[in-house]
Amino acid sequence: MTPVESAVRYVLLAAAACFVFGLHLMNSPRSARRGNALSAGAMAVAVVATAVLLLDRGSVTGTGWLVLVLGGAFGSGCGLYAARSVEMTAMPQLVSLFNAVGGGAAVLIPLQDLLGSPHPAALGARVTVPGALDVVIGTVTFAGSLVAAGKLQGTVPGRPLVFPGARALAVLLPPAFVAGTVWLVLTPDQTAAPLVLLALALVFGVAMVLPIGGADMPVVISLLNAFTGTAVAMAGFVLSEPALIVAGALVGASGTILTKLMADAMNRSVAAVMVGGFGTDGGGAATDAGGGAASVRPLSADDVAIQLAYARKVIVVPGYGLAAARAQHELGDLVQLLEAHGVEVSYAVHPVAGRMPGHMNVLLAEADVPYPQLKEMDEVNPEFPQADVALVVGANDVTNPAARRPGTPVSGMPILDVDRARSVVVIKRSMGHGYAGIDNELYTDPRTGMFFADAKQGLIELRAAVRAFVG
Repeated sequence: MTPVESAVRYVLLAAAACFVFGLHLMNSPRSARRGNALSAGAMAVAVVATAVLLLDRGSVTGTGWLVLVLGGAFGSGCGLYAARSVEMTAMPQLVSLFNAVGGGAAVLIPLQDLLGSPHPAALGARVTVPGALDVVIGTVTFAGSLVAAGKLQGTVPGRPLVFPGARALAVLLPPAFVAGTVWLVLTPDQTAAPLVLLALALVFGVAMVLPIGGADMPVVISLLNAFTGTAVAMAGFVLSEPALIVAGALVGASGTILTKLMADAMNRSVAAVMVGGFGTDGGGAATDAGGGAASVRPLSADDVAIQLAYARKVIVVPGYGLAAARAQHELGDLVQLLEAHGVEVSYAVHPVAGRMPGHMNVLLAEADVPYPQLKEMDEVNPEFPQADVALVVGANDVTNPAARRPGTPVSGMPILDVDRARSVVVIKRSMGHGYAGIDNELYTDPRTGMFFADAKQGLIELRAAVRAFVG
């Protein structure tokens, strides 16, 4: 090992340590930006160190360097443009696309080693086993993430799409992956094995995500993120690169933990999510407890303003409708006005509010909402009975009392106990369904009033009406 190689190894080891510390900083919203910056900086250093190593070895020609530089510049430009231009409502789609890119890039590494090796028969299990796992996991991630992004964007229907034979594929393909891996290990000089694994994984990735409804997309995004990290770790084993193994393992482990937490928040197992079928377009007209048609109580901006202005305690429940209307700043302004009037205000954030983990936290942070005001479900639920007003802005399934009784698509899902507040105000454009595809029984509760408006325009009207009352 040359002095340059030794130095690069130490640099990559330091980068790996920075990845670990950066992930630790992401545990808290206060330090998450520093953690993200540290991890991104460490990755940039790792890329430069790898380039220095390639230069020292002389293993890349002039044309190769041109491809590397142009590829790096193009990828960096696309990433920077996407990160700066994407709307918060489209962030889940962007994350899914990033998962697809990460999984696809990881697949190219073992394919190069398996198909481009001058002596393929000499490849041992140290390369072929992680190589096969990388091809399968990375390709499933690539295909599944593209389908998930399409569902979130609306180009693919968000409802569960169960085509004939989908269940049979889900059962038969995993054993086929095992057989393909054994085939590759025993005959590494056969190019057909990795290509067959690639084709089967593409089919499985599509078939896995299509039957999953929109209500489960936050869990799916977390799971595919874990798959991306695992694929990258397998690529690290193929290349014998510790920094890549550490980075991939961190993403895989953290994504797996987050997936479990998200599934628990919906009181569903990860296996139940992957079976699919949740988030249908079903649901009929709202009914009251006696089985007859129920009615809603519409409110005007002045009606809501009176309740808010004379309340002692208000709990705000943000949802995807807030993000879709880009109304976080208007909500922040309204809350500041209420606080200046002596009203105690806090935010109740459900773990799966929005379309991806942490969606509401990031959204409210953009509006400079103090983090101590954001309360998680278990912390805030006991406070609803003491709240004079629960103000629901664009949230749907996570507030549906139907979750407390069996026989509905949301049965058993932990919800925010909004209906236990003294008064409930829901800002919503219409009586449309949430991802679960059923009516929200909260809307017909006698204590609930519906303020029908776009979240942004409705909050602007409320702010003006409250200001008129408080002076």
